[in-house]
Amino acid sequence: MPLRDHFRPPVESRHSWDELHGGWPMVIVQQMFPLLPEGFVAAPNVHLGSAFEIDVSAYEQDGRDEFPFQRTIDSDAAVLAESPPPPTLTLEMEVPDQDEYEVRIYDERHGRRLVAAIELISPSNKDRPESRQAFAAKVAALLQRNVCVSIVDVVSVRQFNLYANVLELLGGNDPALGSLPPFLYAATIRGRKRTRQPSLLETWFYPMEIAKPLPTLPIWLDLDLSISVALESSYEETCRVLRIV
Repeated sequence: MPLRDHFRPPVESRHSWDELHGGWPMVIVQQMFPLLPEGFVAAPNVHLGSAFEIDVSAYEQDGRDEFPFQRTIDSDAAVLAESPPPPTLTLEMEVPDQDEYEVRIYDERHGRRLVAAIELISPSNKDRPESRQAFAAKVAALLQRNVCVSIVDVVSVRQFNLYANVLELLGGNDPALGSLPPFLYAATIRGRKRTRQPSLLETWFYPMEIAKPLPTLPIWLDLDLSISVALESSYEETCRVLRIV
């Protein structure tokens, strides 16, 4: 069956989008294992950034201690009080902590080195400019480490293309995006470092549409080693298990 719109009725009325996102990575892993060569493993990873808050225990200093840090020179000397200088700048800051739904692929032959990642875009990845920038920076950092990154975006209610944001950060542009980049898509990106030559960036871009089948993505495990992951079959199995029709 084709791609559903998980963010609008009738699907949204019966199933939350995060049910799909939470279950899909595990199904991708299940279907991927028979394809992986010896020495490679895959694992799902889900991090709900908005679901956690930092629990800070406040330390209240009583009035008898003027300085927070003290040390004794010797038994006959007075106590020398030390405190850090005041900061030169204090700002209120909100660091984006986004939901992450992904599949990670590791090479166990080389210390469980991360070689590929499949990122399922969540609404929080697309909701604000700083969130989109943070995601693009994450992908760029993975590419710098020679990690192949695939992006799968089925978020229909926020019309941004994070693949385009990644390319913009890296100084590139894909003519396949056109003047109005599609907001439903899948893409694979990998960097290729070359001896005494500039590095290469290779991409495979697939626009998607509601009511159309999902594509098959190339996933690169090494320079000349890849597998093909059929998004359609893992997506349909996830929908079947969750009874999303």
